[in-house]
Amino acid sequence: MPPRLLAKRVPAAFKRRAADILAELTALYPDARTELEYASPFELLVATVLSAQATDKSVNAATPALFAAYPDAAALAAAPLEHVEALIKRIGLFRSKARNLVSLAGLLQERHGGKVPNDFAAVVALPGAGRKTANVVLSNAYGMPAIAVDTHVGRLSRRLGLSTETNPDKVEMDLQRLFPQGRWIFLHHALILHGRRVCEARKPLCPACSLAALCPKLGTDYSA
Repeated sequence: MPPRLLAKRVPAAFKRRAADILAELTALYPDARTELEYASPFELLVATVLSAQATDKSVNAATPALFAAYPDAAALAAAPLEHVEALIKRIGLFRSKARNLVSLAGLLQERHGGKVPNDFAAVVALPGAGRKTANVVLSNAYGMPAIAVDTHVGRLSRRLGLSTETNPDKVEMDLQRLFPQGRWIFLHHALILHGRRVCEARKPLCPACSLAALCPKLGTDYSA
């Protein structure tokens, strides 16, 4: 379940600016979606676990061979750890991720008949699957309204003045207050794309950004 929203009044002007930001993101990225490649909830779960502290590009390069060898939870649960490590060795933290994937697959078999559950608490309980992973999987695979806060979403939320928090769970709560639930899935994908293409961590392209007029540029060299 999403974190419980505490009573907190959001000024009307702040909500209007959030609506303007959402409208601009919609114009920029009308088809925003995850860039992870997958064909089933199981593949999405595995890819999302692998994406922690790694690029989607590196994950997408590794998963075709991984999924060909181990197409479902039953196969992955029985996989030799050394072979899983070899298949994902170009991804950061590959040894710990390989252990998590084999254990995760085993629990899917044991608790959920090999299927990825459409349940937040059940996904979070799997090895290597935290809150962000659960939000990614449940929103993309099952359409559950959710905002997955990764480094891009957190950074842009602070730069845009949408949140002052550094804790991802609190950033998530702030964004939930500001944006309509029906746009939560789109929002986190659009913020990720904007973070990758324009609002980069080290050198944000503020002069070329179409959100510049709506953005206080907090934490950048372009701050007012």
